Amino acid sequence: MRFVSAFILFALFQASNIHASVHKSEIEPLEGEKWYGALTRLGHETPFAKDTRLFDLSKSHISNQGAPLLLSSKGRYIWSEAPFKFQFKGGVLHLESESEKLQAFSAGNTLKEAFMAASAKHFPPDGKVPPAIFFAKPQYNTWIALHYDQTQKDVLAYANAILENGFPAGLMMIDDGWETFYGLFRFNMEYFPNPRALNEKLRSMGFKTLYWISPFVASTGRDFKFLRDNGLLLKRANNTPAIIAWWNGWSAAYDTTNPKTREYLIKTLKNLQSKYGIDGFKFDGADAEHFQSPDIRFSGGALCAADYTKAWGSIGLEFPYNEFRASWKMGGRALVQRLQDKRYSWEDLRELIPDMIAAGLLGYAYTCPDMICGGAYSTLAKLNKDNIDMEFFVRSCQVHTLMPMMQFSLEPWKVLDEKHLKIVADMARLHEKFGPYIMECAKRASQTGEPIVRHMAYAFPGENFEDTCDQFMLGDDYMVAPMLTKGNKRSVRLPKGKWIDDLGLVRDGGCEFEMQVPIERLPYFKRAQ
Repeated sequence: MRFVSAFILFALFQASNIHASVHKSEIEPLEGEKWYGALTRLGHETPFAKDTRLFDLSKSHISNQGAPLLLSSKGRYIWSEAPFKFQFKGGVLHLESESEKLQAFSAGNTLKEAFMAASAKHFPPDGKVPPAIFFAKPQYNTWIALHYDQTQKDVLAYANAILENGFPAGLMMIDDGWETFYGLFRFNMEYFPNPRALNEKLRSMGFKTLYWISPFVASTGRDFKFLRDNGLLLKRANNTPAIIAWWNGWSAAYDTTNPKTREYLIKTLKNLQSKYGIDGFKFDGADAEHFQSPDIRFSGGALCAADYTKAWGSIGLEFPYNEFRASWKMGGRALVQRLQDKRYSWEDLRELIPDMIAAGLLGYAYTCPDMICGGAYSTLAKLNKDNIDMEFFVRSCQVHTLMPMMQFSLEPWKVLDEKHLKIVADMARLHEKFGPYIMECAKRASQTGEPIVRHMAYAFPGENFEDTCDQFMLGDDYMVAPMLTKGNKRSVRLPKGKWIDDLGLVRDGGCEFEMQVPIERLPYFKRAQ
């Protein structure tokens, strides 16, 4: 008996060692090589410097999109099916993985060749495109405008103000605050007495509707007991529901990795759509950071918190009208993404372009650059005409204008004077004008996997754009160079060839020049035929 017990202990020890074994790799740099990827929120830190901190993709995706992918400007890429750790020391890329010994795959000589090879093999496009309204019309989110205390009357007033102030109808996102309790997906009838009538009215005004949801569940009452007893909730090792800390408190959570839970959620949400005339959902939460406790037990073959995030994303595939902020390994799929909430600051504004580029390089082509002026409520809550930086609002709007999507929340008509409001409304109509072209870019992305917002080095290899983070390509044809600082002039680098600017002036490329950018101007350049 002692021999058997000893044998069992030895076997467990060996199994533990196997699970805990770490495969280490070192990737020596090629001459002039620059690296990108892993997390959208690292976009503004790329290309990675010779020395970086350690990044652990199993622990944090910095509340945004991620993928186990690194891309090189010299045509190499790193891919793993599981999260890994990485760090640059003296230019050498150090990798650690518990699943395999990682290596650099060679796919050519350029960033584009690296991306295209990785995409084709590991996250090929699914051939589907989100509905055209995402690209062709502005989006309006009630988060900053109405916050948690929104009502049916408030939402209709917001929609009416959009049209009355000359803005196009588009997607209306009713954010957190419409439910009675989290995760039960029931309207609070005190604040939303007739939700079907609300959605029908919004549709008649030209809007489509998305309602905010999360995987978190109120941990009390009859509904909680039903979900618990039917095994639909995430559990701890002792088989009791896991209670998760998140930004709105402590809650239970649906086990998105459980096929039974997935089926329940899809059925419940589709019933909600049918009953109230809802077009789709804003899928928030599921950030890997919230599910790091070693006591949590995932099901469905999931091994870590990143699998939980991925499973939440897979539910969204059942709903063409969707939006996600946290995603893992969902590149190439028809999921609409949004950058993590930005602060009301020029510093955060300058992060938009590189972070958007990073999302595209991870396979998330259909991405929105947060909300105009920022989505971090604490930095926008007290803004009004007396204290807002109107120049910042306009420049923020201009950065969004020629992105795949643009999203308002803070009401421009409440905080801007007549001059600045007209400029912002003009930008919304310019986005609408570019809608057909952006939609064509989206269709191409669904077939080729290519980003819509592209790094300059991706589009123009060999022209020394590897460190450029204040300009971007919109598809094949347009180079966009918005203002990212206070003032009315900026430096622009044009790639080789001939370009036609937003004023109709033909310019020779292959040079850098300073241009005047008055407040009403958004500089962009079209390839000359």
